[in-house]
Amino acid sequence: MKKDKKFLIPFSGLKIGTHHFTFKVDDTFFEKRDYSILKQGDVCFEVAFEKKESMLILNFSLNGNVVLSCNRCNDDLYKKVQGEYKLIYSFGDEESSSDTIIVLHPDSYQIDIEQQLYEFITISIPSRAIHKENECNQEMLETLNKYLLLKDTNNNKDSDEIDPRWAALKGLN
Repeated sequence: MKKDKKFLIPFSGLKIGTHHFTFKVDDTFFEKRDYSILKQGDVCFEVAFEKKESMLILNFSLNGNVVLSCNRCNDDLYKKVQGEYKLIYSFGDEESSSDTIIVLHPDSYQIDIEQQLYEFITISIPSRAIHKENECNQEMLETLNKYLLLKDTNNNKDSDEIDPRWAALKGLN
């Protein structure tokens, strides 16, 4: 995946203190990601970038809309996303085991926040994204129910017969 320069923050020329950045994410942002659960979107990020002598503190605030697949009927689902996240960038050569602390090489002069923006959007959507009642694709739901009913009738036939290996375990009380 080719890096997009519009998500780079060159911090080496910034004075110590707080700086504000705005980043917009649109459909092209999601299209270049293979295997993304998000299809489209329009999300705005406000970033409060605090530069200190030994670290960088970034506070992200996101607000927008994304398109993903409904977990029930697989049709497009429009979801509002919003959230606030914080990342700390420190300088050093050692690895960090924390999710919120990222270690930069001491010679670094810019940070690329593109992957973090995608991750923040992804964790802002609910774990189960479904349409509201009666908004799902009814044809798909009928097809699913048909196959679920077939599976249930097959399981009921087999449930009368107990596998002898499991029947032996019933007597172990």
